[in-house]
Amino acid sequence: MIPELGQFFLILALLMAALQSYAGWRGLDSVCRRASILQWILCAGAFLCLMVSFIITDLSVITVVDNSHTLKPMLYKIAGTWGNHEGSMLLWVLVLSFFGFLIALQKKLPATVLFVQGLQGVGFLSFLIFTSNPFSRLLAPPLDGNDLNPLLQDPALAIHPPMLYLGYVGFSVVFSYAVAYLLRPDTTPAAWAKAVRPWILVAWSSLTAGIALGSWWAYYELGWGGFWFWDPVENASLLPWLLGTGLLHSIIVTQNRGAFARWTVLLAILTYSLSLLGTFLVRSGVLTSVHAFAVDPSRGLFILMLLILYTGGALLLYGLRAPALKSEAGFDTLSRETGLLLNNLLLGTLAATVFIGTLYPLLLAALNAGQISVGPPYFNATVVPLSIPLFILMGIGPSLTWKRAELGMVLDHLKIAFALTVAVIFLTWAIIVHISPGILIGLGIAAWLFTTAITHFIRRGARRSDLSMAIAHAGMGLAVAGMIGTSLWVEEKSVMMKLGERVIVGRYELTLDKVEAGFGPNYSTIQATLTARMTDSNAAPFTLTPERRHYPVAATRTTEAAIRKTWRDDIYVVLGQPAEDGKADSWVIRASTHPLVPILWLGLLLVAIGGAVGAFQNRKGQQA
Repeated sequence: MIPELGQFFLILALLMAALQSYAGWRGLDSVCRRASILQWILCAGAFLCLMVSFIITDLSVITVVDNSHTLKPMLYKIAGTWGNHEGSMLLWVLVLSFFGFLIALQKKLPATVLFVQGLQGVGFLSFLIFTSNPFSRLLAPPLDGNDLNPLLQDPALAIHPPMLYLGYVGFSVVFSYAVAYLLRPDTTPAAWAKAVRPWILVAWSSLTAGIALGSWWAYYELGWGGFWFWDPVENASLLPWLLGTGLLHSIIVTQNRGAFARWTVLLAILTYSLSLLGTFLVRSGVLTSVHAFAVDPSRGLFILMLLILYTGGALLLYGLRAPALKSEAGFDTLSRETGLLLNNLLLGTLAATVFIGTLYPLLLAALNAGQISVGPPYFNATVVPLSIPLFILMGIGPSLTWKRAELGMVLDHLKIAFALTVAVIFLTWAIIVHISPGILIGLGIAAWLFTTAITHFIRRGARRSDLSMAIAHAGMGLAVAGMIGTSLWVEEKSVMMKLGERVIVGRYELTLDKVEAGFGPNYSTIQATLTARMTDSNAAPFTLTPERRHYPVAATRTTEAAIRKTWRDDIYVVLGQPAEDGKADSWVIRASTHPLVPILWLGLLLVAIGGAVGAFQNRKGQQA
């Protein structure tokens, strides 16, 4: 009964989406508002029905059978609701309808925006109902389910998809505002930018938090020891983030100066288009990844059709209407407008670079033109050189004034931050022996970002309007320091250890005490116990327990790294295979130290918080 109720809710939600779109186009504000609110309530009801089916392990539902099990912990039964293709697409339409609900709550209803939002609802609800029905029944239910992918049975992965979708789908509102503005440009560019900017900040900060959670999960769950691997699915989330960052800065010019209107509208369309592209890649079977849903390619074809319809339609409209979006605002070469223009050019080039590196191998394979592998060497060689001038510009930009800036004034504003940056570089070089030039340059850039953000905020009198930018830019400085530490400063050893043997890695001495077999709620485990102590202090020893787990239902093995965190570094230990001669007291232990990696997570958190603070301030300013 519950699955049928969920199916009924979805059909009614589709009808409400169609009604919302019709009423929004005809200007029937009251009908449009009510249809939007009802659509969200119905989508929420359908999602709740699927969640209940997972909680009670209703094995008559195909989605539950494929992604759950009676022995699975309750948290992962709930997370299983969206840990699959059908459930994740239901989450997508839930978030899409939720943003429509928020738009409908505004005092001055933007009916044309809800018209575009409703069209998107019609497309994705149709996709869900006709190709990816989460409530499909089995005539002969099995005795138990196939279990959720063990790699997804993790607290961070329970939060990661909803947060990521708030970002992906949040840009649907920005897209709707852009298309509505092209359809009925009856407001000034500045007024339009003021209305849409809070939505950009909400989507961008949510996407930042979602990417950070995914990176954190990959770091401690996959056992690779890194925070980013240039996996195609990772890149699919990075692409809209890069263009979204450019959009976030471009909208500032449009709001304050009425300039860049054409470019800002185009960025709004392209950013959401890249969100749809990422959805297509992950759910079409084109990509194979630890966190991709490789499903029936016909489903991917449906999403591709939606991508072509929405993006193609919006770009066609843009081509017809963009010439009318004129701006007479002028500015000199040295000005904040120029700085933000360069910011957009660099971010756009970065996005194009990642786009080519991700899609080019897929295109070659689709055309039967051969297969190539594009990995970290390509991305590191192209992305890093583009990022350096971008980060330098991030520090300079806030000191530039609108229309025309005085060089002497800019240099005067930056002198303290520059001196502090130089001091950080020399102190690091003096204290740490045999440090590489790459680390020094990276830490210098990190110091530059952090000090320019703080000094600018203080110089401006700690104004609330500058708080969002200060938090985000300072957070990016910390994140860059963490990236440098955990990529260029890592010390690693992989050794065969017998019980009682010791190994020194960085400033840690590790002793292998024992290796034992055991059982968890739905897995068996082999767990090592190591005693660790710091060689450079008298701190008390501590215990590390890396594991190798086997999930019998899913027939999957996973590696659970043991990590001890301090503000200075992480000690990261992974249990490998036993000795080939079969001796149970000899095991491969891979241990590494990751300097500054806690600062990476703190920095990314601050970047997301900075965006959220900006959204709150902008929303509050609009309501005042």
